[in-house]
Amino acid sequence: MTEVIGVKFNKVGKIYYFDPKGNKLEVGRGVVVETARGLEFGYVATPNRQVSEDEIVAPLKPIVRAATNADYERLEKNKEKEKEAFEIAVREIREHKLDMKLINTEYTFDGSKIIFYFTADGRVDFRELVKSLAAIFRTRIELRQMGVRDEAKTLGAIGGCGRTLCCSSFLNDFHPVSIRMAKDQGLSLNPTKISGICGRLMCCLQYEQAAYEDLLKKVPNKGSLVEYDGERGVVTEVFVLKGLIKAKFGSQEELVFKILDAKDVKILKKGKVEEPPAETPEELKE
Repeated sequence: MTEVIGVKFNKVGKIYYFDPKGNKLEVGRGVVVETARGLEFGYVATPNRQVSEDEIVAPLKPIVRAATNADYERLEKNKEKEKEAFEIAVREIREHKLDMKLINTEYTFDGSKIIFYFTADGRVDFRELVKSLAAIFRTRIELRQMGVRDEAKTLGAIGGCGRTLCCSSFLNDFHPVSIRMAKDQGLSLNPTKISGICGRLMCCLQYEQAAYEDLLKKVPNKGSLVEYDGERGVVTEVFVLKGLIKAKFGSQEELVFKILDAKDVKILKKGKVEEPPAETPEELKE
């Protein structure tokens, strides 16, 4: 077991482990840590605790110091410089006529590098832009292309539910989401109803998926051949949350539909699980 302390660099983001070096710091306290990018300013997200070696990404870098007043002042100055750098970069992008959208600008804590985050539909040749920015700022320049999900997380917005986007309020990481989840939960496959602000499948589809998968094991699939009270019928509809099914009995000339408890029927032959027509809303639109 190794003692670590969890640090976040953004309000919403991953928690990274660092060697506390004997420091005992409360949650929310600013710290200066050593990272692959050099010295960075972060906030304690989890207090000192013991974790197994499997949870650590080696080598475990140390906390340099608890943030001082001078560190907080430098942080504020960097934020002001980031606003100025953003405006300058937007102007340079326009002058170079590049098909890209600047999302965010970030100074490393020691000011040795400026990172510009942008989105674009494809690859962008920004070599001349980097030269121009380097000549203006006289420091190292890095441009990073981000996806639409990261754009939504960075900018923030109000989702269709009327709440702040999950990714910009509490989600530390993006989890895989598939069209299968929407189908399992009986949702409409209309792209406008299952897509988020970013245009991708909504992250919240994943929240209840485990519960639906467990419930689906207890009910027959649509199209299954079942027996109830000595009669054979075919499942036409499944009410997963209630544990009920709707089945048709009798001949084509005299059909009888019954809503039954899934526990009261005997499954004679399982119906085929229909595959979703596409994996993404974009394909559904096509």
